[in-house]
Amino acid sequence: MTAVTYLVGGAVRDALLGLPVTERDWVVTGSTPEALKAQGYRQVGASFPVFLHPDTGEEYALARTERKAGSGYHGFEVAFDPEITIEQDLLRRDLTINAMARDPDDRLIDPYGGRAALDARLLRHVSPAFAEDPLRVLRVARFAARFAPLGFRVHEDTLALMQQLSDSGELHTLVPERAWTELRKAMGSADPACFVSTLRACHGLRAVLPELDALFGVADSSRQCRDDDAGAQVLRGLSQCARLGASESVTLAVLLHALGKASTPLAQRPDHRGHEQAGLPLLEAVCDRFRVSNEQRRLALQLCAQEAACQALPHGDAEAVMQLLEALDAFRQPQLDAFLLACEAIARARGELAEDAPYAPASLLLAAREAAAGVSARALQAQGIQGPALGQALRLARREAIAEQLVAAGQ
Repeated sequence: MTAVTYLVGGAVRDALLGLPVTERDWVVTGSTPEALKAQGYRQVGASFPVFLHPDTGEEYALARTERKAGSGYHGFEVAFDPEITIEQDLLRRDLTINAMARDPDDRLIDPYGGRAALDARLLRHVSPAFAEDPLRVLRVARFAARFAPLGFRVHEDTLALMQQLSDSGELHTLVPERAWTELRKAMGSADPACFVSTLRACHGLRAVLPELDALFGVADSSRQCRDDDAGAQVLRGLSQCARLGASESVTLAVLLHALGKASTPLAQRPDHRGHEQAGLPLLEAVCDRFRVSNEQRRLALQLCAQEAACQALPHGDAEAVMQLLEALDAFRQPQLDAFLLACEAIARARGELAEDAPYAPASLLLAAREAAAGVSARALQAQGIQGPALGQALRLARREAIAEQLVAAGQ
């Protein structure tokens, strides 16, 4: 049997949509692991044969089929042999738009209507086997978020299968880190709010992130939440992140910020300097469960503790500005810009400034940090100031520099 190599999946889909193709995946029919290794391919992965091209490093997988044999997204038996066709390999994929291939002559292989689904802007499952893999609930929600600006929507039959998976309890079998990977990628997509709304519509949010689902306060997930609902506030914040071009980390921080605030009774909410942090245990628990990176956790915690202080900056004095810079460790940590963008997204989501109005705290705090950073510790040492007195003198000089900056800026 002659080996044939096909370009598959996202590269085919994105090219048909006129989108940049950032990576390419390949499927090989009519071949064996031994044959690929003899050509210099390096095998990776233990559950099924995937190989890295010796020159390009791109992934080449032997055509395979899958059969559900247990619970969870790991519960599959994988079969591969030279007799498996490209059509059989494509059948195991999640969505029809991802079940297309290009042969060596660049002819489109489209046995399940992927191109028609692209034209109709539909996210539709390939086969009933879709319901065998709980991870697909999150993947489809992420695709909905990615392609929302192009007008894509989840087909009602696919949404029904997603709800079936969610209600079955299969989502609870997902390893938390794997669920977090999908959520994290979705927060970097074109419409992160669509990801949350899609998960909520199929009952997946209550299984994956019940702390967030509880913010909506509406028992029927098919109903729209009220504008004053905490959940609606989250969705507006995520939409503002997308509009501002915020990074994945910033958008995640805005999402996690809502959890920290929601878990804090009103009487215990942080004051304008963020001294009370009674709402942070829930946020910390979520970060622990999903093993959130230290950088993302730190940004989310800073946002919970200090966002109110940032919003109040235009009405504060030099001491308030200095305290916020210290609380953010802004003279050493590089996250100030990310923190300020997250605060801006929250402020805009609350309707606290006009759409075209600049976010005043950002320019104020950045200018203050620059002014304070211009104070030289060496100059103070040259005056004979040493030991603990040096730290006190440095802080005083920085605060004076901030005060001068505020006066110059008309604050």
